[in-house]
Amino acid sequence: MKYWKYYLVALLVIVIDQLSKWAVHRYMPLGVAGEIPMLGDWFKLHYTLNPGMAFGVELPPPYGKILLTSFRLVAVTGIAYYIYRLWKQRAPQGLLVCVAMILGGALGNVIDSIFYGILYNNAPFNAPTPWFHGQVIDMLYVDIYEGFLPTSWPLVGGSHVSLWPIFNIADSAIFVGVALILLFQSRFFGHPDNVHPLAADDVAAAQARHDAEASEVA
Repeated sequence: MKYWKYYLVALLVIVIDQLSKWAVHRYMPLGVAGEIPMLGDWFKLHYTLNPGMAFGVELPPPYGKILLTSFRLVAVTGIAYYIYRLWKQRAPQGLLVCVAMILGGALGNVIDSIFYGILYNNAPFNAPTPWFHGQVIDMLYVDIYEGFLPTSWPLVGGSHVSLWPIFNIADSAIFVGVALILLFQSRFFGHPDNVHPLAADDVAAAQARHDAEASEVA
């Protein structure tokens, strides 16, 4: 499998992610008014905007978002190059696909940050420029739990908690890619049995050349 095919995997993730965000922006009102139950109250489609990182964490304005987006651009460039390096090293195809999913997810959210302030006019009102200040569109709402903890619980008893991650296709691709790498790390990394035969031959040939050069010096 040529290395560019893994970039097509990333492109597929980007296309699906961007189409889903366009559809949500086009056809769903923001917030509770446009909420669509999918699996009862547990899983819903819910249009919301994320101005920063995961869980809505933001860097200080006015230039925190520009720094964040710039960092993401550097990161995705590094991931793209890493895919090529892995391919050159004959890494397992499964690992390459996982990294490609991570690349596609990261680029999907970078596109939001760079362009959505212009395309969808969703930059915060105090943004110095709509470029690089677009808000990420999230829509996959998993309502794990919301309510009060039992009063009998020490320290946190009686407290109100709300566990409800809202994410998008890009976030899902990143999560699945990372999860699969962790799940199959013993297969992807560090085992001689997983070394590609050609890679093993290259190592053996290099060792033979080294031994021959050493004997000539002696």
